[in-house]
Amino acid sequence: MANEANPCPCDIGDRMEYGGLGQEVEIEHTKAYVVKPSTASDKAIIVIQDIYGWQLPNTRYMADMLAANGYIAVCPDFYVGKEPWSPSHDWSTFQEWLEDKKPTNINKEVDAVLRFLKEQCGAKRIGAVGFCWGGVATHYLALWYPEVKAGVSVYGIIRQTEDRYELKSPTLFIFGEKDEVIPLDQVNTLEAKLKEKCKVDYQVKIFPGQTHGFVHRKREDINPEDKPSIQSARTDMLNWLNKYM
Repeated sequence: MANEANPCPCDIGDRMEYGGLGQEVEIEHTKAYVVKPSTASDKAIIVIQDIYGWQLPNTRYMADMLAANGYIAVCPDFYVGKEPWSPSHDWSTFQEWLEDKKPTNINKEVDAVLRFLKEQCGAKRIGAVGFCWGGVATHYLALWYPEVKAGVSVYGIIRQTEDRYELKSPTLFIFGEKDEVIPLDQVNTLEAKLKEKCKVDYQVKIFPGQTHGFVHRKREDINPEDKPSIQSARTDMLNWLNKYM
């Protein structure tokens, strides 16, 4: 997510040419991309988009990866039909664009997705994984939705409120050391405050040399020097979910 003076460069990295293995469905008032594992599962993950929206191929690739590891994965349109950010947009208008797309104002959509997963997919345990904007949203779910059993917040921190450290569900936070959007002092503050106030399990992991977006916006085949970090972060994500789901 962006600082007011430093908008989010989620366009750092690569847009995958990827079609996805799932399908688009209607979930009450919004749409979603849903992909199911090859064998029946009662575990589901809400995959939360970055500022480029629910149709970004990179995010769908991550959803498909989760499904390949035994989870029902759903990536809802949390912007509910509103235009996502585009590389062609003027960064000076970012805060205006964000005004009606706050990652902490998603309760209606989350409630609809939870109903869908429980009633139509048979999900009994639900987690969340989010990137950038979605990382902030995942942090929000960990604070306000104890029924979400585990979260992985990837380069996202809620900054605007003080009551953001008493997590209700175990959460893994993943950051890049060279992230210009989320400087290390903010990551260190998060970790210190969680240590002081958080009663559930958490982990804050910083990947040396990595920039914002590395987990889902860098292709390991054309960034071989980053491949170990990309793969390690994705393994950490899966291990965290497997542990608490």
